[in-house]
Amino acid sequence: MTECRIAWSPGEAWIAICDGDLLIDFALWRPGSPDGFGDRHLVRVRSCMPALGGAFVTLGDGTDGFLTGTHQEGTLVRARVTRSPQNGKGLRLKPAGDPHSIADSGDSGPRLLAPGPSPLEEIATRFPDVPLCHDNPALIPHIPTPLRSRLKRVPRAIDDVLAAECAELMTPEAMLAHGIRATFTPTPALIAIDLDDPEPDRRGHVDTFTANRDSFVPLAREIRMRNLSGALFVDPAGIPQRKRAALVPFLGKALASDPMQARILGATSLGLLELVRTRGRPPLHELVRSPIGIGLAALRQILNGHERHRSGRTPRLAASLAVCHALEKDPCALDAFALAFGARLMLDMEPGFPDRYWRFTP
Repeated sequence: MTECRIAWSPGEAWIAICDGDLLIDFALWRPGSPDGFGDRHLVRVRSCMPALGGAFVTLGDGTDGFLTGTHQEGTLVRARVTRSPQNGKGLRLKPAGDPHSIADSGDSGPRLLAPGPSPLEEIATRFPDVPLCHDNPALIPHIPTPLRSRLKRVPRAIDDVLAAECAELMTPEAMLAHGIRATFTPTPALIAIDLDDPEPDRRGHVDTFTANRDSFVPLAREIRMRNLSGALFVDPAGIPQRKRAALVPFLGKALASDPMQARILGATSLGLLELVRTRGRPPLHELVRSPIGIGLAALRQILNGHERHRSGRTPRLAASLAVCHALEKDPCALDAFALAFGARLMLDMEPGFPDRYWRFTP
């Protein structure tokens, strides 16, 4: 039976789609820190860049983006976000419809017209008949009204085993089939995926080609759940270069049902399997390593490691400037923490702290 299991912590929901005991999809949802994917905006064209096939635009909150198409500087255009900020690049938009993309004369300036679907709404659309199992009533106010009829209260939405599987997605390694291990290395230009076969002699009757071939289905699942996108290069484990092209059809078949339209492009001259996956929301590793990701992880760890507040002192979290600023911009997270912990958390900005270091004083 397929289920959507949702674990809530202050400011963040872990959304796991399970088919029985098998984790088949995963997403992070941060109601107070949306990634902007799918948002509809009224934007002002700032500077046209014909060589790049678009123009730089300004949004209502003052941030910049890149709008595809031909436009006139100074005009207001209705547009939709097709790629959230990621990999050091800003958001990307496309006109929200032609001829209706040009704004009416009565529009005064850039602004957000409508938010896009949340990760929960996207998953609920892909799995329209599954119940949304949760174990925390604090989650309910954040659930869109059309989805509340699908909510199902359970004693524990994500148990320790499933939590460990979800947490493993936030690491750079994954175990696939027949002992094949994948290591994921993001770079500014591409994502390298190295398949390693540490103990080939222990597989018995399974040859190296078959082991690589059988690893592609779980690899495709890992790529989807980690939301790896853009250019990806897979280095098969222990396969001679001349035989690697024969693996291409099997990887293509494993990617066939990917909702982000992953395509296998072939084998390079070096024997790397080249594929491309449409960029949309930020990849999981960026979400986890971002200042807000670090801050929300700190709130979760504090709640897991401390009893409900009983002392008369004010709890304090000392963290870097970036982490504190990110938490301040997410009142949903701080309000949820105060409700769960029993006291409002004070943030102490420490310019000398690296982003990944924080200190809690109860």
